[in-house]
Amino acid sequence: MTRGILVAGNESSLFSVTAAEAVKRVASFVSVQIPNRFPLPDGGAVFPPKAGPPKAELAGAIPLPWNPASALSARTLVLAAENQLKQINDAILICSPPAVFKTAGTLTPEEIDILLNDHIKGWFFLVRELILYFRRSGAGSLSLVTPDIGSGSGGKNAPVDLLGPSSAASFRAFTQSLLATSANEVFNIMGFTTTETGTEADFTAWFFRIIDEAARKNSGRMHKYARLGFFK
Repeated sequence: MTRGILVAGNESSLFSVTAAEAVKRVASFVSVQIPNRFPLPDGGAVFPPKAGPPKAELAGAIPLPWNPASALSARTLVLAAENQLKQINDAILICSPPAVFKTAGTLTPEEIDILLNDHIKGWFFLVRELILYFRRSGAGSLSLVTPDIGSGSGGKNAPVDLLGPSSAASFRAFTQSLLATSANEVFNIMGFTTTETGTEADFTAWFFRIIDEAARKNSGRMHKYARLGFFK
């Protein structure tokens, strides 16, 4: 049976590199992106939920819509992915959120809703549906990937990034909780992170090799990448 891979995550270079790595293993895979709906740096408007800047889809990618704020949308997404792939064997979730350099006092209510719905709540809805799916199928792997490269800033005396660290910290805490309960699951749950910058292709190839092994010993662990290829 053809391997079914689902890649979901923020619009980012890490997402693109992960998608490119997926097509080295399968002819097609399901691609789900969370668009960047925050205002553009030049002051452009916030993108509507189902819109965004035009982008070319990678050959082999099967794009599916997802409204992270909706529990029903997460359920529909998993069902649609199963229909497209026949079976989901590996779900890879990429949390690499865009930076938003603003002060808390200048955030609008709409921007706060985007932060919570797209970059925090959505992961809980999707992971819930994937766990239920893998429990029914009795096998598979759920991988949660996020770099740990610090908060950054917009420059001297500039506001710090309010979005990236907040959403990434929630994602990592959620991942750790899932890993702690993985021994009771019939499928693998793995976390992947790196503190290395500029190594996205190597990082992605590395965590795919671990996913490919489908080894039970790798489940329940937060795997940390280093340039020399060892676990820290």
